[in-house]
Amino acid sequence: MLQTNKEINKGILLTVLILGCFLSTLNQTLLNIALSSLMDIFDVSATTIQWLATGFMLVNGVLIPTTAYLMKRFTTRQLFLSAMLLLLIGSIICALAPSFGVLLAGRMIQAAGAGIIMPLMMGVVLVIFPVEKRGSVMGLLGLAIIFAPAIAPTLSGFVIEYYSWRWLFIGLSVLVVIVILLALKYLMNVSETSKAKLDVFSVILSTIGFGLILYGFSNAGSKGWSDVVVILSLVLGLIITAIFCIRQFHSEDPLLNLTVFKNKVFTSTSLINVLITIMMYADMILLPIYLQNGRGFTAFDAGLLLLPGALVNAFMSPVTGKLYDRFGAKPLFIVGLMFIIPSMWAVTDLTESTTYLYLMVRTIFLRIGLSFITMPLNTAGLNALPKELGTHGSAVNNTVRQLAGAIGTAVVITIYTAQSADHALTIMQKDSGASSEMIRTAASILGSSDAYYFMSILAIIALVFTLVVPLKNK
Repeated sequence: MLQTNKEINKGILLTVLILGCFLSTLNQTLLNIALSSLMDIFDVSATTIQWLATGFMLVNGVLIPTTAYLMKRFTTRQLFLSAMLLLLIGSIICALAPSFGVLLAGRMIQAAGAGIIMPLMMGVVLVIFPVEKRGSVMGLLGLAIIFAPAIAPTLSGFVIEYYSWRWLFIGLSVLVVIVILLALKYLMNVSETSKAKLDVFSVILSTIGFGLILYGFSNAGSKGWSDVVVILSLVLGLIITAIFCIRQFHSEDPLLNLTVFKNKVFTSTSLINVLITIMMYADMILLPIYLQNGRGFTAFDAGLLLLPGALVNAFMSPVTGKLYDRFGAKPLFIVGLMFIIPSMWAVTDLTESTTYLYLMVRTIFLRIGLSFITMPLNTAGLNALPKELGTHGSAVNNTVRQLAGAIGTAVVITIYTAQSADHALTIMQKDSGASSEMIRTAASILGSSDAYYFMSILAIIALVFTLVVPLKNK
């Protein structure tokens, strides 16, 4: 049953949604610090293991376009509870997984649930809060959402170091059950439902198109850019994705309403979103790989290094939400990028003696910069759209972020893998007496530096773009 705005207890409603969103975000980042350990446990390469992260984001990216349809067709309670049940089922499968393939399948099921929750929460905010209040509300949501990746590395590192990676999913399952029980008691419906139709063909096109692009980028590192499979995957993926986009523009009831890109502010924030997301997600995977593979730190040590920066990021979010309400988007983006650029450049010359404290301070600078951009970026784009396009804008926004994270991370890991292989060959030629372990370690460090060069360039492009594109103050 639909509740009117006066009847809705916004505090309780947001609390339940935030808890669900917290768990889905925690789940997305929980394995980042564990990837290096899981490479050894399942005896797979960096290119293969990163599918636990990029595959998750791919499923998110494919499912998020359907949320505009789902939010029309089903109630808030139905959607939220279904999403949490998928998260629970996937977590149980992961906890019991006997092989990498089963673990990956469980992650995909988790992603199917997680992909619904964030757009649902954004859609609810657009319905129950006026424009002038959304910046502060988004800042509060950002505190909860960003707090998940703040504790995920340390939590994950501790569990892997002293227990088993399976306990990550056992603990998550228990928390999901608690949120389901809270939702059954307190969650209310906030929007009308209608008999909308799902464009199944568009879902198929987006799944195949985005999947082929991700597969192509993911395998370029190990097979090379000239490999026939890589080239065919990328070309076919781009063609199918183009067909998907054309279909959306000509459909009366599109799966993903791409007309939102006719709004210059929304388009500008989306392009900035792509660049920021690539850097954010790639750093969360690349830095732990450098710390563990290149430097020999434990998963717990790597997690502790990331904790201060992530906590700063989380607690800055409400502050930047209020700053956005007062000053608008562009000043915040510029300030944020002035932190991000030097923090990326600071790790382009990594060595075996780069200190733990240096890396921790650098990560704090990066996270301060991200706090000025992430939530204000979403708010600025959505506020520029008319109310009737709000849910579609949210779906497009989240789709862009997930696909950028998945494909961008795959590209960065591909650069790392390819450059590490080149450096290993060079080291062997220069020092034939070097041990395989010494070669692997040195090559991993040099490959990480090369990948950070690429991300530094992305940060500079983001700043230039921010300075020249139109962004309304509010």
